[in-house]
Amino acid sequence: VAKNAIMYTVTILIGLTVGAKADAETLLNPKTLGIIALGLIAFSIGTASGVLFGKLMCKVTKGQINPMIGAAGVSAVPMAARVVQKVGQEEDPSNFLLMHAMGPNVAGVIGSAIAAGVLLNFFG
Repeated sequence: VAKNAIMYTVTILIGLTVGAKADAETLLNPKTLGIIALGLIAFSIGTASGVLFGKLMCKVTKGQINPMIGAAGVSAVPMAARVVQKVGQEEDPSNFLLMHAMGPNVAGVIGSAIAAGVLLNFFG
């Protein structure tokens, strides 16, 4: 219970401090809105392709790989892996996917860092 309360409190405080420092001119700048839109598109494509590839791996291995693992490839460490674990255990209480989900989760973070480095190199 304390873990969730602390997490929500910190999230609210971070939101307030970032919101207090941001002004409308900066936030509603077309460049900033474009970055937000590109981030949302990238997040959506990453999640969808991870789920589709997980389903493909499940079919190729004849069910040995849980297709939910693909959803953990989104680089939101460790939240995506925890969501996969929670949803997997709701479906089947004998599912323990957390450690398996952390592999693609960390790979997603590494891929994001490499992509950011490449983009900064070309456009920075």
